[in-house]
Amino acid sequence: MHAPHTPPPIPIETLLLAYRSGIFPMADKREDNDIFWVEPRERAILPLDGLHLSKSLRKVIRADRFAITVNQAFEPVIRACAEPRPDHPETWISERIVQSYIGLHRVGHAHSLECWLADETGERQLVGGLYGVSFDRVFCGESMFSRTDNASKVSLAWLVAILRQAGYTLLDCQFMTDHLRSMGAIEIPQAEYRKRVHAARGAPRTSLGTAWRCFMQAGTADQAGSAAGSGAGAAAGAGSGAAVGAAAGEGLAAGRGDGLVLSPGKAILQSLTQTS
Repeated sequence: MHAPHTPPPIPIETLLLAYRSGIFPMADKREDNDIFWVEPRERAILPLDGLHLSKSLRKVIRADRFAITVNQAFEPVIRACAEPRPDHPETWISERIVQSYIGLHRVGHAHSLECWLADETGERQLVGGLYGVSFDRVFCGESMFSRTDNASKVSLAWLVAILRQAGYTLLDCQFMTDHLRSMGAIEIPQAEYRKRVHAARGAPRTSLGTAWRCFMQAGTADQAGSAAGSGAGAAAGAGSGAAVGAAAGEGLAAGRGDGLVLSPGKAILQSLTQTS
């Protein structure tokens, strides 16, 4: 008996044309080889200047409890998103979907954001994250997962900060959930969504990886300044942070005005309070 055959991945050109047209593929269940195309009547989006962060979540982000990376573990993230959950025993992410988005990732149009936490041995473990599709200045969030409290919320907050820093204008969430609504997502008609996609044409200011590095460099500069102590050493650390911010065009590291650079978590919280 032959093993079940998985059809070839969806062509990259087909996927990108679909997303630009406001539609996206899904499967009925994990074992399905067939896909169907979805065009929601109401589209959930998260305005990049409208993210809601609770006080407790701000505290978690500020403490840098999680380490955040971009595009470092795309396949593990999409496969984690496809795992069964107590409230979602079935998944729309079939093996054909997985392979299609891995192909899209290889050409730079699908991205992952990973959330890591060190275990008792000091080894970092993947505890949350998300993935999505990008084109022009649009990012379409596909799915997220969390294996510990707050991991998916922290991932989403970082995503919004990174998109803003990179110059994106539209974050598509596809379908509304209570989780997304609590963080500021709204629903708009599909026709309005198509108009926003059209208005978001053009290249972003920079890549998601470069935007992520801006926040991480703020943290590196912070550590360097702390190690140097006060006086001249602290001044050198602040100068390094200012250079990072100036290079990124946002002044993230130098924007506090108190001579101190920021940790990555504090940097994204500051960026999220700035006017887009």
